[in-house]
Amino acid sequence: MDPRFSIETPLVQLAVAVRAGMVVAIDLNRSGCRDPETPFERRVAMQLHAYLAGRRHQFDFPIAPHGSPFDQQVWHALQAIPYGETRTYGEVARSIGRPQGARAVGRANGRNPIPLVIPCHRVVAAGGRLGGYGGGLDLKRRLLDLETRHTVLLDAQA
Repeated sequence: MDPRFSIETPLVQLAVAVRAGMVVAIDLNRSGCRDPETPFERRVAMQLHAYLAGRRHQFDFPIAPHGSPFDQQVWHALQAIPYGETRTYGEVARSIGRPQGARAVGRANGRNPIPLVIPCHRVVAAGGRLGGYGGGLDLKRRLLDLETRHTVLLDAQA
């Protein structure tokens, strides 16, 4: 396995794994064993820093998440959730044609190997409760607050 590189931000520490020119994993609240070294790794780090500072809303580097076909379907649906918005597990389940699959969506969310880029933090429980998050509920709340705050600023400038 490729050694992970570290990205430190005021909001969260990340360990990022790259394989064959694609991001394959981001570990939240963990440190990698080195700094970004290649131009691609520096590009990934720059985009993640900009996102966590509220200056970037999308990523344009390639990703290769490993998971079952169902996981892939859920992760694809998560990437369609706009910056600054949330969906419930049930809404995501309905969007992929599995109206009774909210719990399965939750499990796929928990297996997401590339959080932030595949924005599983934008999925909440029914009634707006936060539900779970691999990086902890405090981080999930802070990410949602960051996106909401910067969406409001963009709307005000438009």
